[in-house]
Amino acid sequence: MKKTTLNQQKSGRAKKANGESAVLAKIAEMPEPYCALGERLHVIIKASAPVLSPKTWYGMPAYVKEGKVVCFFRSSETERYMTLGFSEDANLDEGHMWPTSFALKELTAAEEAKIAALVKKAVS
Repeated sequence: MKKTTLNQQKSGRAKKANGESAVLAKIAEMPEPYCALGERLHVIIKASAPVLSPKTWYGMPAYVKEGKVVCFFRSSETERYMTLGFSEDANLDEGHMWPTSFALKELTAAEEAKIAALVKKAVS
């Protein structure tokens, strides 16, 4: 097992806090209703996989595990939906074909449950 020093732990916590701030700032910049969807996605992702750390990735809110992006989301004023995506490092492989992104227009309890399950599987 790799040992970490107290300074490394403090540095890791500071980096995670900075990532969280950057993600929340990106979400706040999103036009409505995507800002509200982004806030909810952030909560769902963090609750479903506390091991993930938020950061911005290519200007999008993203969530990383061991330095690798697992999932992300984006929106723009020109799109009619928000996109929730999973990277190649997400553990979602199913046979020879599986989805890597989803269009979101609204979050009901059913979508929230599906997203939570996908995020949990992605980090397993």
